[in-house]
Amino acid sequence: MGRGELTDKAWARIEPLLPPVAGRGRYWRDHRQVINAILWKLRTGAPWRDLPERYGPWKTAHERLRTWTADGTWERILDHVVVKDDSVGNVEWMISVDSSNVRAHQHSAGARKKGDAPPDGSKPFAVDGEALGRSRGGLTSKIHLAVDGRGLPMSIILTAGQAGDNPHLLPLLDQINVGRDGPGRPRTHPDRVIADKAYSHPSTRAALRQRRIPFTCPERRDQVQQRYAKGAAGGRPPAFDQAIYANRNVVERCFNRLKQFRDLATRYAKRAAYYRAEIIIASIVLWLRTDLQDTA
Repeated sequence: MGRGELTDKAWARIEPLLPPVAGRGRYWRDHRQVINAILWKLRTGAPWRDLPERYGPWKTAHERLRTWTADGTWERILDHVVVKDDSVGNVEWMISVDSSNVRAHQHSAGARKKGDAPPDGSKPFAVDGEALGRSRGGLTSKIHLAVDGRGLPMSIILTAGQAGDNPHLLPLLDQINVGRDGPGRPRTHPDRVIADKAYSHPSTRAALRQRRIPFTCPERRDQVQQRYAKGAAGGRPPAFDQAIYANRNVVERCFNRLKQFRDLATRYAKRAAYYRAEIIIASIVLWLRTDLQDTA
């Protein structure tokens, strides 16, 4: 096993979730070898063509990334590890939300406007703008992330770099859907949501109250002034607990861990779908590392 590759315990967790190597009239190259090739690409940020020979042809690894992005295999693996952790009570349902900008390399530009038609039941690749934004700093993308109380990813949204944070809070929460390891409906309701001032808006607070989700978020200065200007009609200030808010640092730490993968710290992928798949793969690695450490 090389540096950064799947351990035997991690491989035992995800192997049953992968398609059979032999079938459909062909024999696929060993899944573990190909996944290790993808992990090497994520860790180093090197071009696909520089893939070491021990991982096999680079086109095979890239095609496997493309195929499993299209059919949702990566997301199913992430869902599985989250469900398994939740079944033993490891998932902490105090959700922290934040975003982080990622500099996009010039190689990430120039994707075709219309990609090839995906196979039946798979997701389309080409999207408007490919989650690339232009500013004085050049091309940027933004990762919107919701993590549990341990700082492990629960939902991910990728947008252009200039996109606002607040409009994506509710969509992030809507993506959280943790099935049961047995009968019962999936859990979608967190115990609490923690966010910084970028998410402080009356409409957001009202939406979370309607969902009966406690929300810990400091008020922005202009909102405080507007409330005071209205006098008694401005109402009471929203509840805010500084001790609970201190736990928000877990989402910052998660971004730091994700960006240890150099292919995520700078975006090279032309397709937003590929870059989001890479974030999901890195998230799977974080979940497996934490889970295996807890059971060691």
